[in-house]
Amino acid sequence: MRPETVLITGCSSGIGRATAEAFLDDGWTVYATARDTDDIADLGEREGCKTTTLDVTDDSDVRNVVNRMLRQDGRIDCLVNNAGYAQFGPTEEVDTEEVRQQFEVNVYGPHRLIKAVLPHMREAGEGTVVNLSSVIGRISIPGGGAYAGSKFAVEAMTDALRWEVEGHGIDAVLIEPGPVQTKFGDRASAEADEAERTGAYDWFWTLFEDTEVLAGGGPGAIEPAEVADRILDAANLTDPPARMSVGPSAGLLVKTRHLPDSIRDLAIRFARKRLA
Repeated sequence: MRPETVLITGCSSGIGRATAEAFLDDGWTVYATARDTDDIADLGEREGCKTTTLDVTDDSDVRNVVNRMLRQDGRIDCLVNNAGYAQFGPTEEVDTEEVRQQFEVNVYGPHRLIKAVLPHMREAGEGTVVNLSSVIGRISIPGGGAYAGSKFAVEAMTDALRWEVEGHGIDAVLIEPGPVQTKFGDRASAEADEAERTGAYDWFWTLFEDTEVLAGGGPGAIEPAEVADRILDAANLTDPPARMSVGPSAGLLVKTRHLPDSIRDLAIRFARKRLA
């Protein structure tokens, strides 16, 4: 039999690259994708890895990579929707077009891929869809409305999908990392730098610029390989859990969502006063 195949988006660095390497080490045939294949050329040198261009906002790119998998390997066993970025900034200061683009990549992109692979997984009677969410997909934070909103949407979409495809032998799993040591924070900072600041939220920008926590670094941040291992587990398990949190910070932060809103509001007020 041919090896199982996996399609992974956003493989140029960080979690996506580590995930491609983890699946290759496990003997899968990996379709590693990125907007620029020069960024993943070295992955293509590994046996079992096929690289291809994929912009998750482009319908033709999605069709092309799915058709290539079916033409060359005749199967699609796992889809890992990893590609995404974070748009941080107070709600008032984030342009509506930037919010639209955030959802275009983080929500509509995964939806495009899911729609493209599901008919083939249903025909095969098996498959796994792994969607990268975040602890921010369970609990929002100041300045994280656009990003958290996109991840809340991914959580809701995946929950619905899990129930819809269960009868077809397909699993849908959410991966919820806490802070991860990747270049993710670099783009988050770059996107935030473009925001037009009103001066009304200086306390937030002080927090954002003086810490790395909101941008994906700081204390408790884990390595991308740790997230990749959980993604591989989700693909290999016969009955994977609906959600898999990754890292000590993730589990702790998710638990805070069970606190009364008044308690969480007090914590935010305390932070704001300290920085005002």
